[in-house]
Amino acid sequence: MPTVFSRIIAGELPGRFVWQDPEVTAFLTVAPLRPGHTLVVPRREIDRWTDAEGPLLARCVEVAQAVGQGVQRAWDAPRAGLVVAGFEVPHLHIHVAPVWDMSDFDFTKAKPEEDQSALDDAAEKLRAALLELGYEQARDTDRG
Repeated sequence: MPTVFSRIIAGELPGRFVWQDPEVTAFLTVAPLRPGHTLVVPRREIDRWTDAEGPLLARCVEVAQAVGQGVQRAWDAPRAGLVVAGFEVPHLHIHVAPVWDMSDFDFTKAKPEEDQSALDDAAEKLRAALLELGYEQARDTDRG
């Protein structure tokens, strides 16, 4: 049975994509810690990050770094946070979000965003920042 992330990537469920490449995609989470909170996900289903082949894991981290640069720029954040937790969905994913201090990593504060336009706006803002940084993978990201 496909994971929820595989279903988002396949277009079976909605997603606000900010990155597309042949191996990795990135889309906003529906329960953000802060606006711009993005999940970097390999297209191939891998449950635990420790099971990923080195080159694919490296590619995920490269994309997470690019997304991190984008969230810092878009929200004028002093840092981009990166977390690999792995409990919510059995599909490797890296959380990237703009952060100002350690309290921004409190996942108990992550709640589903009720204002869908806020998610749309955050995705557009992040795509624009990624494009300004020269990341063409942010273009044409309407679908996985």
